[in-house]
Amino acid sequence: MHLFSPLQIRGIELRNRVVVSPMCQYSCEDGFATDWHLVHLGSRAVGGAALVIAEATAVEARGRISPGDLGIWKDAHIAPLARAAAFIQAQGAVAGIQIAHAGRKASTAAPWLGGATVSGARGGWTPVAPSAVAFRDSDAPPSELSVAEMAGIVEAFRKAAARALEAGFQVLEIHGAHGYLIHEFLSPLSNHRTDQFGGEYENRVRFALEVVRAVRSVWPESLPLFLRISATDWVEGGWAVDDSIELARRVKPLGVDLIDCSSGALVPWAKISPAPGFQVPFSERIRREAGILTGAVGLITEPSQAEAIIREGQADLVLLAREFLRDPYWTLRAAKELGVEQAAPVQYQRAW
Repeated sequence: MHLFSPLQIRGIELRNRVVVSPMCQYSCEDGFATDWHLVHLGSRAVGGAALVIAEATAVEARGRISPGDLGIWKDAHIAPLARAAAFIQAQGAVAGIQIAHAGRKASTAAPWLGGATVSGARGGWTPVAPSAVAFRDSDAPPSELSVAEMAGIVEAFRKAAARALEAGFQVLEIHGAHGYLIHEFLSPLSNHRTDQFGGEYENRVRFALEVVRAVRSVWPESLPLFLRISATDWVEGGWAVDDSIELARRVKPLGVDLIDCSSGALVPWAKISPAPGFQVPFSERIRREAGILTGAVGLITEPSQAEAIIREGQADLVLLAREFLRDPYWTLRAAKELGVEQAAPVQYQRAW
């Protein structure tokens, strides 16, 4: 079965093609990982996934989506993250982490608290962005970044990558999707700058390329680097699939090994009709036209569906999110349904 074939990326071998997608848990104080993260991530490794990627982890405090986000902006964050990474690896999986900056979508409440903007009086802060353009009309405009501030954020990504390495992670993913800071620079809908970081395509991708270069400067050649993107904004005049293909072509020689192909979330008025595998065509096109490994995401729930994506060359990895929230042992169940021998941990084998 193709889904259960190993994949070598640089010095890392994945035991199959199933990946636990980064999923925010909104369960931290001051960015520190807790026992919740250890159990949440560890149980998916126990369940047979090849790669378990920790949620969007903020490279600076103001880059958090919510006050409850995971962080990696200071050295004190390393130890609890290292505990989770070590446990994941002890189960035969590869430990990954996604580093991120929320940009103008920062300082919001957890989804179960409504997701509204968190005021300064309640522990919130003023978000920053390429331009002073709010995500929603009801939001206060973010603070427009100066070139010097942008250089500081690039450096924060570099330091975050170094901390991720110290914590023992083996795969690093840069979050450039879902309307967060890097995506805000890419799209003309959110980037209204008139300097060298705005306007034409060449300028709008500049910040993303600087982040990739900075991260790769400290992330070892032997370890894989992923980039998650929103392949399209789903809005006319916004970022489009052809733009994503060109970006993939540009980041590959800089050391990006795989494009994690999501979409949307830049603007609230985008018209999207989600259906099983609705984003898979993006990973297929980018893989074919940019000549780079890709990951497929988005309403992938059934083992036969995931198997077909890999078998038909539409992606090199499948990343599951909500399905893994429902079933941490999805990978073991998929192996059983597809008739593949996939060993459960010895403690669980009597059940399989």
